[in-house]
Amino acid sequence: LLQQGLIVALICFVFLVHLRSAVVAILLLPFGILFSFIVMFHQGINANIMSLGGIAIAIGTMIDAGIVMVENAHKHLERDKGRKPRTEILIDAAVEVGPSLFFALLIVTVSFLPIFALEAQEGRLFKPLAFTKTYAMAGAALLSITVVPALMVWLVRGKILAEEKNPLNRAVLFAYRPALSAALRHRFTVLALAILLLASSLYPLKQIGSEFMPPLNEGDLLYMPTTLPGLSITKAREILQQTDRIIATVPEVERVFGKIGRAETATDPAPLSMIETTITLKPQSEWRPGMTPQKLIAELDGMIRFPGLTNAWTMPIKTRIDMLSTGIKTPVGIKISGPELSVLEGIGEEIEATLREVPGTLSVYAERVLGGNYLDFDIDRTRIARYGLTVGDVQDVIQTAIGGMNISQTVEGLERYPINLRYSRELRDDISSLRRVLVQTPGGGQVPLEQLATLRFTKGPPAIKTENARPNAWVYVDLEGIDVGTYVKNAKQALESELDLPPGYTLTWSGQFEYLERAQKRLALIVPLTLSIIFLLLYLNFRKLSDTLLVIGAIPFALVGGLYLLWWLDYDFSVAVVAGFLALAGLTAETGVIMLLFLNQARDRAIESGSLQTVQDLWSATIKGATYRARPLLMTVASDVIGLLPIMWGAGTGSETMRRIAAPMVGGVLTATLVTLIVIPVLFVVVHGRGLPSAKADAD
Repeated sequence: LLQQGLIVALICFVFLVHLRSAVVAILLLPFGILFSFIVMFHQGINANIMSLGGIAIAIGTMIDAGIVMVENAHKHLERDKGRKPRTEILIDAAVEVGPSLFFALLIVTVSFLPIFALEAQEGRLFKPLAFTKTYAMAGAALLSITVVPALMVWLVRGKILAEEKNPLNRAVLFAYRPALSAALRHRFTVLALAILLLASSLYPLKQIGSEFMPPLNEGDLLYMPTTLPGLSITKAREILQQTDRIIATVPEVERVFGKIGRAETATDPAPLSMIETTITLKPQSEWRPGMTPQKLIAELDGMIRFPGLTNAWTMPIKTRIDMLSTGIKTPVGIKISGPELSVLEGIGEEIEATLREVPGTLSVYAERVLGGNYLDFDIDRTRIARYGLTVGDVQDVIQTAIGGMNISQTVEGLERYPINLRYSRELRDDISSLRRVLVQTPGGGQVPLEQLATLRFTKGPPAIKTENARPNAWVYVDLEGIDVGTYVKNAKQALESELDLPPGYTLTWSGQFEYLERAQKRLALIVPLTLSIIFLLLYLNFRKLSDTLLVIGAIPFALVGGLYLLWWLDYDFSVAVVAGFLALAGLTAETGVIMLLFLNQARDRAIESGSLQTVQDLWSATIKGATYRARPLLMTVASDVIGLLPIMWGAGTGSETMRRIAAPMVGGVLTATLVTLIVIPVLFVVVHGRGLPSAKADAD
């Protein structure tokens, strides 16, 4: 936030070369942020990665209204040159642009409405960001029409350097005026090139994948492999110790703590086949040069290769949230539903074999829902009747001697421990010993258990999962080098050609893909509604359908730069990227409103003076309006783009998400600037030049 504030302050001073004027615009930042913090406090939103991120991405835009208003004051002071009182000049300058600026900032605020419509996990993640950005922009909109004019009257005084005397402004106008003149002369060629540029964005659009959220580096890792069911406790302990020792040898690892099976709590239903190893990493400053979290995971995965062990690498907090939400610990999961467990296991094994060949599969594991080992005691009722025994008599021996029974408890101060009684291990550790367990008869004799029951090992479900009252089998898929959306698309195609589901059995894709699908459905409903609201606000501001369509038509062109930058940075579409594009749409509408304000002013002045007779006269008025106001537009664009650069080069916790919000805005604002400075004036001439004769026609 500090870096962004300093950058924006520098931009204001470089373009205006007037310290007091720059201070007027810069003061919007602390006031707007304070406004946001006050509302956050009363709403109960704390300061976290997402809430502070909302303020960070709003900083460049918050100052736009102040920039335009102060710059317009400079123009009025240059033009009037003391013919009117200074206070009156400044008030006239504020009144001239105030209403349009308020509408522009209101549009920027409204553009974030779809984020408020998100639900579940994505809603909880992004609503703090949407709230704080909205509060910051609303505060800036309110301050820009109240506090900024008052500050201008108080601070904007002294010698004001003319725009043409500033070398930077001179260079801008030197390049912009002939470029705009050439564009107006070849306006249909320019429009054709703009359409081609828009069409070219289909290429990066097809190359960009999709994911729910960018990976958030929590600073630690969680290793969650899965073994086949039926693993003994002794072997499980051995595997856990071996994997812990291997992981601890990596220089970046500070300590390792592994757990296998379930803890003594009803909230941890983990089977013995699930290992959970928390890997605490050293600070990244102590890592080997060039080492990244992705390279570290790849190195660890290559070191741990055990037969029957399916690796999965993730983050501790993320995994807990995912398992609470969907039960799936990997990025992609498949839930198979149907009536018969044996059929579910067979389908899972088929899916596992198919997905192993799909590109991007790091590991895939289908649960063996019948993979548990059981020792069954089949009591022969005829035999026990000969000895005067009941089924309950035999079961009591099985329960107490083999399984163990709590017979009392011991009190140790405030602590109480159960006393459990059963045979020692050497009398029950194999099936031959169990057959020799003696059962007391009513007559005082003892009969070996093998004469009363048949003992045999059988396979059965170690656990039965159900969803929507139907038994489930789950398939876990970990990915490498591919996005979730593209992988699921390829995997669905592979399964459609290879898998033939029996009647009554269904597949449901889960994990992060489930979140992604839910967010996409909600945004598909809300985004068009938001664009409709923006259209209505633009129409209320312009009261002209043509100008409203000009601004709305500029928004798709702004997306081009955002798409190319995402493709170049190898970012996937995610909820964070959508948030960035929504902010970009608001920014594009804002710059379009400012440009059309200046173009309409120049056109109206030409009409009032009677100089607007031909298309060439409209060209002159358009060039005058556009070049006369190029400085505030470039200042707002520079503050938006350069103000976001600290987010792009940030490397702290949460930077992965913030960069994906900022990237569409940085890339999109660059193309939006070209559209605003070139395409909108050209379209303005095309739309408003209809019916006007050309100079050549008059001469003829």
